[in-house]
Amino acid sequence: MDVNVFPTLVCGWTWEENKLFELALAVVDEEDPQRWDVVASLVGGKKSAEDVQKHYVILLEDLQVIESGKLDHRLGQQPQQNYVQVDHCTQSVCWTDETNNY
Repeated sequence: MDVNVFPTLVCGWTWEENKLFELALAVVDEEDPQRWDVVASLVGGKKSAEDVQKHYVILLEDLQVIESGKLDHRLGQQPQQNYVQVDHCTQSVCWTDETNNY
């Protein structure tokens, strides 16, 4: 399976949409009353304001798990004690530049 197709199948967001989403979050003021509409348009217009706001909430949840140190990121290995094993998709996928030949 093409690695660029996988994120779309898993969570409905392409790698490109995720990168545009990240850039949009960096440039659109958090206090802007139209923030989610603007972010949605910068992502390419295929996502609604509600879609991007939900995606943002999921991103924040993922960051909390990562920063807590409870995410066992070693694929295919049993988690150690005090680690949380993620068994389901929360509509987000971690990508590296290496994975996507960026």
